[in-house]
Amino acid sequence: MTTLQSAVRRRRAVAAAGAVSAGLLVLSACDKPTPVATITVGRSSVNAEALCYNDDKALGAQSLEKCAKDTDDVKSITVDTDETVRFGVDPKIADNGWIILVNGRQFTDTYKKTYTTIPGSAFFNAQYGTQGTTNTVSVQMGAKPAKGLWTFKLKKAS
Repeated sequence: MTTLQSAVRRRRAVAAAGAVSAGLLVLSACDKPTPVATITVGRSSVNAEALCYNDDKALGAQSLEKCAKDTDDVKSITVDTDETVRFGVDPKIADNGWIILVNGRQFTDTYKKTYTTIPGSAFFNAQYGTQGTTNTVSVQMGAKPAKGLWTFKLKKAS
């Protein structure tokens, strides 16, 4: 093998090592995805990553309040009042306990399982303070302190 061929191979090896290192650096800079919450009604479902989440650490009251108000870009699902609304959460959320909030108010007790169902009529009923045609529903990881918030809009079917 000539000196020229040896130099070319060395440069290729260095370039390949540099590309691998750069790729690992880019991957390490990425945020890891948050746990996911899902709402299913009939055959339709929506899921979302957290609006607020600090890798399993408590969120401050101001951070949580700001996050709860940021509902412009949340996913929505249409609910017929005769249907069942199914909530599913990642095991990480369930392990910390979670509650459902409607329009910012606690709607359920704490769950420790990954799944629950609620009648669709409960989300559009004056008795529960949820009247109207659209309500904001959030899954809050951890009751006190809160560790994450996933938000959706439920729209009443006409």
